[in-house]
Amino acid sequence: MNRFRALVVNQTEDDFFLGVQELSLGQLPAGDVTIRVFYSSVNYKDGMASVPNSRIVRSYPFVPGIDLAGQVIHSDSPRFKEGDEVLITGYELGVSHYGGFSQVARVPAEWVVPIPKGLSMKEAMAIGTAGFTAALSVHRLEENHLTPDKGPVLVTGASGGVGSTAVAMLSRLGYDVTASSRKVEEHPYLRQLGAKAIIAPEALIPEKNRPLQSEKWAGVVDPVGGKYLPHILSAVKYGGSVALSGLTAGVDFATTVYPFILRGVNLLGIDSVYCPMEVRTRLWDRIANELKPNQLLESISGEISLDDLPDTLGKILRGEVRGRMIVSL
Repeated sequence: MNRFRALVVNQTEDDFFLGVQELSLGQLPAGDVTIRVFYSSVNYKDGMASVPNSRIVRSYPFVPGIDLAGQVIHSDSPRFKEGDEVLITGYELGVSHYGGFSQVARVPAEWVVPIPKGLSMKEAMAIGTAGFTAALSVHRLEENHLTPDKGPVLVTGASGGVGSTAVAMLSRLGYDVTASSRKVEEHPYLRQLGAKAIIAPEALIPEKNRPLQSEKWAGVVDPVGGKYLPHILSAVKYGGSVALSGLTAGVDFATTVYPFILRGVNLLGIDSVYCPMEVRTRLWDRIANELKPNQLLESISGEISLDDLPDTLGKILRGEVRGRMIVSL
């Protein structure tokens, strides 16, 4: 494995490059654990790292990929030994540290999670950062007293990576899930994942804009944010919560204090990047068991190679990727 292939992005004053190149072990950044990468996955943040003048990449040349799963081939950490199956999501992987779109990666040991029994490496990447964010959203909602008997749960951006996995996880736990998606062609897919009802995002915006709408949602998984969030908050039941993890509809929103002070609604910020390792490992154990979506591998929208990545990264930025896309290394 002294020579291996990786997707490299590079930008100079005069040129921009995105493509597969051969690298050597000496070109990898420092780290305690060296991993032969078997699988990665495609996330929106990876798409953002693949364009000129990216706000994600901090220095060039760079290897994107915020997820990876593989086998340890060398470890200076007593926590890991050769042959261990491991995964990484979050931290600085694919942001300031060479990422998972590479056949070999070298990383700090404190980022590495042993793959729990019940998950294969491929299944771990079918979950990936998006699925882990969904699991963390469900976890935080349940910490704030959400239970299936409280009423319907809304999932926005339901055909995307976070949304589709959240629909599947909540459904498996017995929740009554309403999926919000503007993609009519994905309705059969969302029902297959377990959605009981499907609505268009525009249906979340009422005709009369009032500080409080009729109580409807016991909880919400929201990877969308933006203009829809104030209306969602105004329709959350007393003591309910919104787990907010994304910004695909924008970073700004304007609301009133009424949902918070009259109904005790909670707005929960979900950050999977720096989630503490204790919570992270506990959640991956849940993902391998009661949170594991039914027919997980069958729900993957596609499996691609390194050479397919440039085209797929463009598609995810244009919203043309359904669910989870796996990269086989």
